[in-house]
Amino acid sequence: MVLPSWGNLGLFVLASVALLLTPGPAVLYIVTRSITQGRLAGIVSMLGIQAATLVHVTAAVLGLSALLMSSALAFAVVKYVGAAYLIWLGLRAIFSRERAQAAAVARRTLPRLFVDGVVVNLLNPKTALFFLAFLPQFVEPSKGSIGLQLLALGLIFTALAILSDGLFAVLAGTAGAWIRRSRSFLQLERYITGSIFIGLGLTTALSGAGRK
Repeated sequence: MVLPSWGNLGLFVLASVALLLTPGPAVLYIVTRSITQGRLAGIVSMLGIQAATLVHVTAAVLGLSALLMSSALAFAVVKYVGAAYLIWLGLRAIFSRERAQAAAVARRTLPRLFVDGVVVNLLNPKTALFFLAFLPQFVEPSKGSIGLQLLALGLIFTALAILSDGLFAVLAGTAGAWIRRSRSFLQLERYITGSIFIGLGLTTALSGAGRK
């Protein structure tokens, strides 16, 4: 696969790691899942997030991201649908009558956790804008196909994101195993989880472009 020069590639990796270690809404979403449902739930949610990341990378390579960003209406529609979905997840967590059964059904709901992760990140137009703005900075036309370079950089970023977000999921899940032993946390858990998701939705709706 066509790649930029080693110097430029190294700079890209350093910049990517710096960005990934600065937690954004996607990381907060993964951490929340890990704390409330365990490490496996966080890892599955992370894989859903990264599956959507691959969609955004593909869109950036094909030029669909540029088309989306050129239309204020399209950007607004995707942005607010994504925000509404996050808020709905938060409201469902707060008002669900099945919270007491969550631990018993966690393994059976892993596919749903994966889908939720995909939807949360797929409906985040800031992720599309991020790749559209970030990846081209490290492309070198003299090295060959621009499209292949964009694809290679996007895949490298996704691999790094899997490692960093996976670490967040494991650490949060480990801490969550201790936190969930607290009766007061168990009583407040649905409100904490719901409030975080609602806050993420409101942040998505009100903020401009930035870290995913």
